[in-house]
Amino acid sequence: MRRFAVVVVWVLLTGALHAADWQPKKAPLMTRWAKDVLPEKVHSEYPRPQMVREKWVNLNGLWDYAITDGKLTSFADATERGKILVPFPVESALSGVMKRVPDNGLLIYRRTFVTPEMPKEGRLLLHFGAVDWETVVSVNGKKVGEHRGGYDPFSFDITDALKPSGEQELVVAVSDPTDGSFQPRGKQIRKPHGIWYTPTTGIWQTVWLEPVAKTYISGIRIDPDLDKKVVRFKVSVTGPNADKYDVLIQSRSEVRKEPFDLAHKVEFESASGKANTVIDLPIPNGTVWTPDAPKLYFAQVLLLPLNANLSRAEDVVDSYFAMRKIAIGKDEHGIQRLMLNNKPLFQYGPLDQGFWPDGLYTAPTDEALKYDIEMTKKLGFNMIRKHVKVEPDRWYYHCDKLGMLVWQDMPSGDRYISPTDPDIKRSAESIANFENEWREIITDFGNHPSIVMWVPFNEGWGQFETARMVDFTKKLDPTRLVNNASGWTDRGVGDVFDVHIYPGPGMAPLSSTRASVLGEFGGLGLPLDGHTWQGKDNWGYRSFTNKADLQKAYLGIIGGLRPLIGKGLTSAVYTQTTDVEIEVNGLMTYDREVLKFDAETLAKAHRKLYLLPPKITTILPTSEETAQIWRYATDKPKDGWEKPGFDDSGWKSGSGGFGEPSTPGSVVKTNWKTNDIWLRRDFEWSNEKPIHELGLRIHHDEDTEIFLNGVLIGTASGYSTSYQDRALDEAATKALKSGKNVLAVHCHQTGGGQYIDLGLVDVEEVSK
Repeated sequence: MRRFAVVVVWVLLTGALHAADWQPKKAPLMTRWAKDVLPEKVHSEYPRPQMVREKWVNLNGLWDYAITDGKLTSFADATERGKILVPFPVESALSGVMKRVPDNGLLIYRRTFVTPEMPKEGRLLLHFGAVDWETVVSVNGKKVGEHRGGYDPFSFDITDALKPSGEQELVVAVSDPTDGSFQPRGKQIRKPHGIWYTPTTGIWQTVWLEPVAKTYISGIRIDPDLDKKVVRFKVSVTGPNADKYDVLIQSRSEVRKEPFDLAHKVEFESASGKANTVIDLPIPNGTVWTPDAPKLYFAQVLLLPLNANLSRAEDVVDSYFAMRKIAIGKDEHGIQRLMLNNKPLFQYGPLDQGFWPDGLYTAPTDEALKYDIEMTKKLGFNMIRKHVKVEPDRWYYHCDKLGMLVWQDMPSGDRYISPTDPDIKRSAESIANFENEWREIITDFGNHPSIVMWVPFNEGWGQFETARMVDFTKKLDPTRLVNNASGWTDRGVGDVFDVHIYPGPGMAPLSSTRASVLGEFGGLGLPLDGHTWQGKDNWGYRSFTNKADLQKAYLGIIGGLRPLIGKGLTSAVYTQTTDVEIEVNGLMTYDREVLKFDAETLAKAHRKLYLLPPKITTILPTSEETAQIWRYATDKPKDGWEKPGFDDSGWKSGSGGFGEPSTPGSVVKTNWKTNDIWLRRDFEWSNEKPIHELGLRIHHDEDTEIFLNGVLIGTASGYSTSYQDRALDEAATKALKSGKNVLAVHCHQTGGGQYIDLGLVDVEEVSK
């Protein structure tokens, strides 16, 4: 990876830039928040809610920009230049540019600022929320620092580069090869298609200045220990004689409205200790943080010279924390489950990719950033999997306040592997880059109580040295769970066994040491005219043409989660929060204008998922473990074939399942290669123990109709790649009779693999 120098020649530009006013470009879709984006007020909220100082200067707004071919590093030689609205990526409509930087090109930013009021002998810090990817920063022509990484915040002390007075010149030069190198990039690609989207280059989060004392608080680590009723603070201090300072942590007498805009405050004991050491703050009667009641505690951290009183504090920052514990533990049946605050809690939420049609990686406003979380909460989800992207600090702050659990992915990069391949072998440079950025992400965002799981790899994307990286992650943060690889390429390590099943649902096999989670499923697609990125050829895992059919299908697959929870499934992630470019699998459209479902209907269905795990009893087994005998025919039978009393003596007898052995997830005992098959199976059932809720366990390829005693109790369209559990309605339960029953099935397939096998279960909800 090349390094580059930045030489700024500005005099040739000063007459050209003021002529054109900034205007946003027009993307294929725009959100309603775009109208609120103004150069004089853009992402003006304090950007770091867990380490707040009163004095800061926001540098968001209009900057000068230039694009060069990479060989040239001056504004004067740029082929493209003008005004850009920071912090929107140059490819976005809201940047006012909406252009790509050429491969191997440079994006150069420039603006001036006036030095803010400074403490005596103080320092001036320049902060970047995120810049994608390789950044070199200069002040007044002097290089003050460089950084690699598209997702982690970074800062430079620029004090020594400042002029005594007047305007200071700030220049930021960025190189971003996107998928042309090993860098973590998530879903960004230079030629977007399918599930790969428009790239983000350059500054995409808030840039700001912060004056601090010569010795100052440079970081805070917060680790709650629910069992011991303490919260541990480690306060990092930078500057001369840092070892000669005390740190005091105390309750606040008042709480600023922003960012701490909750109405209440909480009093707790104070604690003190040395800088750069661990300080235990007792919380003897603390209230736990949960999705239903996200209680936050607020703290003020003061830096004091040794033996000094409060009036001599040289630095003061405000922060917050929560009393929250995440772990895995066995339930009363010995099944490993996800535990929140020492109690089992099923975690259910959408895959959230964090893309915006007008801002790409950058939400138009803070209200827009919060909106997706609020809608997720309204729909009854309690978790979000943040997918191969890291959000601004304020996104996690909103999750903390609203009560949203978060699984945080590491953005993927380098080379990808298929499910059966071994881990890739990265170069030493690629390994070091991955480890550095992952370390910074965990460090910078690890205080947020909402984050409960780290996910270093997704589906073999850039997956390397998995066991070592799980250990690496655990050592950085032993307080959270680690998902070794979400989907495909499980290596038997970490806290959970994660599978992806589309459309699903399904689950990973139970383990004595890890919890079973469904890291992705669903993906039901519906393109809506006027709300798609392109007019046609939109894509979904399963496509529908209207909301009613989409919702019916969604409720059908959600109904299959309760039986799986009873068997040991501890979490599920539905694909996805919103449509993204040509993907139309969202609960909402990409512009966030249309919710594709009835909110209360979904919330009601989701609330049922958080009840205690149900008890599952097999009524009629499948052939997964032991072959079950069916009567079958491959020529269309006479009418009434599905009813009791039908004469099936002329049908063949065979063991399930029926199909073609190459079909994924199949357990073929009887070959079936025609387009259609009809099945009948008699069984006895006694009503001495009544049915609670009849459920179906099925693996089908393709369209299937299921009859019980002549009553149509279920249909399944398309195909599955594994056995799945599905809820049936009350009419199906009523169709079951004491004594002899007949289960009849018709399966039709049109091409590719084929398979059919099914059975019945009883789902009993338990109250305690």
